[in-house]
Amino acid sequence: MAMLDSSADLSLQATQLFRRKRMTTFAVLLAIVAYFAYIFVAFDIPALWQRANAENAKTLVADAYSYKTHVTMDNRNSEITVSIEGDRKARYTEANEPDWVVRGDETTEIDLGDGHLVTFAPNFVTYDVPDFGLMTFEVSRSRGVIQTYPVDADQLPDWISASKNRVGITTDAGRLSVTRNRSEVFRYFNGWELFFFALESPYYGKSFGEISGLALNGEAAAIFHDFWHNPLWRHGAVVWALFETILMAFLGTLGAAILALPLAFMAARNFAPLFAVRFAVRRFFDFVRGVDALIWTIILTRAFGLGPLTGALAILITDSGTFGKIFSEALENVDSKQIEGIQSTGAKPLQRYRFGVLPQIIPVLLSQVLYFLESNTRSATVIGAITGGGIGLMLVQAIITQKDWEEVSYYIVLIILMVMFMDWFSGWLRKRLIRGK
Repeated sequence: MAMLDSSADLSLQATQLFRRKRMTTFAVLLAIVAYFAYIFVAFDIPALWQRANAENAKTLVADAYSYKTHVTMDNRNSEITVSIEGDRKARYTEANEPDWVVRGDETTEIDLGDGHLVTFAPNFVTYDVPDFGLMTFEVSRSRGVIQTYPVDADQLPDWISASKNRVGITTDAGRLSVTRNRSEVFRYFNGWELFFFALESPYYGKSFGEISGLALNGEAAAIFHDFWHNPLWRHGAVVWALFETILMAFLGTLGAAILALPLAFMAARNFAPLFAVRFAVRRFFDFVRGVDALIWTIILTRAFGLGPLTGALAILITDSGTFGKIFSEALENVDSKQIEGIQSTGAKPLQRYRFGVLPQIIPVLLSQVLYFLESNTRSATVIGAITGGGIGLMLVQAIITQKDWEEVSYYIVLIILMVMFMDWFSGWLRKRLIRGK
């Protein structure tokens, strides 16, 4: 009878245990659903979805892998210029203008392809769009842009944006913008134009075979010079900025490790018996790592000014606290028998640390330092945008100016390649130093 009662009790306990587990699981799922519901309301997801513009996203993505050529007419003097991305350093001369821009005595015709034809003339512009008709825009200093369409003004399609002083037309062939001061046509092409050579370079427009032949004939130095000093893409400045970013991460990480190692001994229980010393050092580690590196960057910028060294100091301060905590925990886990063995030989304290402690923690130290070096390479990109150094600054400048997004994508590609290289390099170095391979 007692055995039956015991079995019944165990069955009841098991049933209650499974019920509690099911209730716990249900409560966790309910909490997750409630959290996502809170996010949906707090972040105003419906309004965010309404503000999202697919066309803007499409244009942004297209700008990353394409470039546009600007044909601009100054409506005050009818002067016409043709340039890539509207940059003065990438302006065509009349002798080498694209063949789709045809200058006449009074008018200039711009063939956008697929039957789209724009005509620039003194004081007026026309745009002939297939299956829509001819649009005429007369520029008047007093009356703004006088517009004539093949349909009524209230029937204009959504790809035409019109007001008294400005007209914007966006089609698959290109864009036209007309204001009182200037008229401008944008035609898009795939690729990164002038990436290798500027328009004024004698090597612009030559094929790879021609460039290779000229290099073999003794012009390799001149070819590299024109590429390296390309005024539009600034390859030389970009490479130097990448070097500054890596140097910022290296100096900050190495400096933090050098500073944290002796302080870690003062924070470890088995090396610093005084509680007050351990408490003070540990709170110092908490303080310096508790403030984000970006905050230290802003503070140090006010103190030391702009420059990559300021970014390196910000990384050093933040990582010294993190390294101090990691190193002190590694010191607390060392094998005391190895230290006692060294001590039995009559070794002095520094010799005990050198031969009894460091060999045990060196693998941990190197592994963490190399990992943080890789991570700080990414952080140095963001910090450089604030301190005025490295590739981060060039990236932010390109984003702010919105000159062309292919330059932004170029910098992003280089940053990704830099991080991949640092990942490979730290892994290779870790194998060489720790595993002895």
